[in-house]
Amino acid sequence: MSAATSPTALRALLKNYGLTPKKGLGQHFLWESRVVERIAGAADLSKKDVVLEIGPGLGILTAALARQAGLVIAVEIDRNLFPLLKENLKDYDNIRLVQGDARTVDFGALLQEYAPGFTGSCKVLGNLPYYITSPLIMRLLDGGFRKELLVFMVQKEVAERIAASPGGKEYGSLSVAVQYSADPQLLFQVPPHAFYPPPEVSSAVIRLNCRKRPAVDVKDEATFFKVVRASFRYRRKTLKNALREAGLWDPTKENIFEEAGILPGRRGETLDLVEFARLADVLLQTQERTE
Repeated sequence: MSAATSPTALRALLKNYGLTPKKGLGQHFLWESRVVERIAGAADLSKKDVVLEIGPGLGILTAALARQAGLVIAVEIDRNLFPLLKENLKDYDNIRLVQGDARTVDFGALLQEYAPGFTGSCKVLGNLPYYITSPLIMRLLDGGFRKELLVFMVQKEVAERIAASPGGKEYGSLSVAVQYSADPQLLFQVPPHAFYPPPEVSSAVIRLNCRKRPAVDVKDEATFFKVVRASFRYRRKTLKNALREAGLWDPTKENIFEEAGILPGRRGETLDLVEFARLADVLLQTQERTE
């Protein structure tokens, strides 16, 4: 693979192919080899593993993954990068390059096409464009294909929000939504100078260990997430005011807070997943009784 172990070398590599980073696609190419190896190492790969890589970019992480995994299916939206990718990765016969948008591509279909005999859970890695991070992570967690873990480079603030515990300012609906389906671990930070061009913010690598079943049992997921979203949409309000404002609860009817064992004067940011589940279940039961 062509060396790109410095911003100068990476810039020259792009110029050789008539390429420049596209701001609209959030392209910040990682060149720091030590960071690349740490990301690949965070997935605990073996030759039995199938990896889905989101946004291979110039293929630097792709090559590191291919050296450790059995198969790497790399999904890249920018078709202009493919001549460079194919040249840089020509020595690896266990990489499949796919042109597509990770926000819409059918990952299950890709696994069936490129790994038809694979019956295990894949691992998903990538350096995610910051502007699609949250919806893409939720799409992957909700997606109808088996995955064991996700390892992503994301904006540091987003990583902190995902891994946040109740009570802090970072804790919000994204924290609850991700932790409902996965156990997050914030692994390490990455400074802007590890990329070309350097982003304006610091990055972090986060690992999401996918749960075999949700973190909490709920009677209805839709109600659960309605309660969560309402609690944080009006996060400066108390729970009773937030749910009333969202039209989820009529205070003239049954006292859902007393039944759930939660003080109505609390704010959403203080509730853990178990308490959100309990409150949502009681709310659903109340709605069923009054229908």
